[in-house]
Amino acid sequence: MLVTDYWLLVTIIMHNLIINFFASFPKELATFLIALIPITELRASIPLAIKVYGLSPTVALLYSVAGTFFSMAIIVLLLDPIAKLLSKYIPIFEKFFAWLFEHTRKRAGGKMEKYGEWAIFILAATPIPLLGGMTGALAAFVFGIPLKKSLPLLLVGTIVSGLIVTGLVIYF
Repeated sequence: MLVTDYWLLVTIIMHNLIINFFASFPKELATFLIALIPITELRASIPLAIKVYGLSPTVALLYSVAGTFFSMAIIVLLLDPIAKLLSKYIPIFEKFFAWLFEHTRKRAGGKMEKYGEWAIFILAATPIPLLGGMTGALAAFVFGIPLKKSLPLLLVGTIVSGLIVTGLVIYF
């Protein structure tokens, strides 16, 4: 099996699992919750909301941006105390967070050097897997971008990302 076939199969399985799991939820709540999930974010919630749930593009965009931004705000605001608490009492989390923060530094370090704080916006506005809102939020935390700067950059980046995804869903 080729790597692309594998990822296609994983995508189909994940798509069906998500749809089935949220089948009994109100459409708007399901859209918000799917956008909260770090792997899916609004890249999955907008197409599902429009194509599967039948929501208007505006409503899909609104709930998806809200869900993704909510999870990004949680990362920026609560990751430090949660990481410290878990690392203190559960040794494997110390290794996990060390890996996560180092991975984020490597992934976003060049962008941070080149674009400064605007790298947070660029990361949040990029609607591709393994980049996007959560990476932007992690980068804001790891590189110590103040909340007054990071949250607006993350919000605007998420809106841009949502507009890109919505446009692609509507026109393709």
